[in-house]
Amino acid sequence: MEQGQGRLVDLEPEHKRALLVGTYKTTGEKGACNDQLAELESLCNTYGLIAAVQIACPLRAIESATFIGTGKVEEIRLSVIENQIDIVIFDDEISPQQQRNLEKQFEKITIDRTELILGVFAQRAHSREAKIQIELANLKYQMPRLRRMWTHLSRQRTGGGGGSGGGGYLKGEGEKQIEIDRRIVRSRIDRLEKGLKEVKKGRELQRRARKRAEIPIFAIVGYTNAGKSTLMNALTDADVLVEDKLFATLDTTTRKFTLPNRQEILLTDTVGFIRKIPHLLVASFKSTLEEAIQADILIHLIDASAPAAPAQAEATLQVIKELGAEKLPRITVLNKVDQCPTRLLIDRLRFKYPKTVEISALNKEGLENLTEAMIREIALLRKQIRLRIPQSEYALVSEVLREGKVISCEYEENDFLLEVEIPKSLERKVVAFEVGLEP
Repeated sequence: MEQGQGRLVDLEPEHKRALLVGTYKTTGEKGACNDQLAELESLCNTYGLIAAVQIACPLRAIESATFIGTGKVEEIRLSVIENQIDIVIFDDEISPQQQRNLEKQFEKITIDRTELILGVFAQRAHSREAKIQIELANLKYQMPRLRRMWTHLSRQRTGGGGGSGGGGYLKGEGEKQIEIDRRIVRSRIDRLEKGLKEVKKGRELQRRARKRAEIPIFAIVGYTNAGKSTLMNALTDADVLVEDKLFATLDTTTRKFTLPNRQEILLTDTVGFIRKIPHLLVASFKSTLEEAIQADILIHLIDASAPAAPAQAEATLQVIKELGAEKLPRITVLNKVDQCPTRLLIDRLRFKYPKTVEISALNKEGLENLTEAMIREIALLRKQIRLRIPQSEYALVSEVLREGKVISCEYEENDFLLEVEIPKSLERKVVAFEVGLEP
């Protein structure tokens, strides 16, 4: 199998017609189901598949054998034949057993949303780090599916033994091969995780250099295709790839940018988020997504023209929370406002999220308001303070001198008198020694 693509690579180049299956529990959830099927169609388009048919299935309870009920299985089977479908894709995650049973019913490759996302990621990864992360995620996903991958053994052995003895021999050989394959996969996972640690060390060195330079770091985060790369290009002329496809950017790009007040900053473009993002992808991409955690300020970009903008914004914030970055200062930027047919959605988003700026990154409109908001947030990052710290607390003095910007420093008796500009992260440590600024 090719790295990161699972069963998708079993498709012949000319076999691209897909049938998409979504589920909903109540009538009120059907609209959201259709929105998610539309997003699944975008994922198909990105990969190079044609979403020929979409079926939304009511689901009162999950069937252990086939996920959906027998009636819907039959409906899909007939639609597969009628529409000359090559692959069936479920928007929900299905178990390996359900996958096997559905493939028997449909006689077509059947995958879920997770496997499609892995395939898209595999296509669009360029850096060594992204490729390692995708292969790692794919191996972890495929591990419970190894039995299905080795069904070719029985076909190869057919006619070799005969009788019940032959059947026992086949079973034993198959089981042996599966165990060998599992060991190979586990060994490969170990090697990949070691490789990621090495990459992470290099990234950590880069972060330390940035911290020493005392340059504020902004990370652009948001739903995939929200316009992050377009904004990056509009501000910095970074020449980042821009495509009207999901996950056009998988590798982070960092550029230096000078604000109108001559303050230098670093601006980082991060991988796009998505609803129902597989947890194994969050885990595998954590070192890349940590660019958001290590930033000083987040720019949360929302495609205000998207009908599902509120749900997309919440999906992004959920991933930010999973990464432990929800407490970072954040500017909410509503992009593509020029494409909104009504102000209603914009006003709803402005009401829900504080510190909101409206822009059109493509037309470079509203960027002045954004840079002003960025300047205000930087000012809030640091505080000017006067301290009297005893010599016995010299370790704290050293940290203040290292992390802060010294305005004045005097030595009085056994105390250090410091007037410094410090990051908010240091404020808690020094509050007991604050003496107030001179009037």
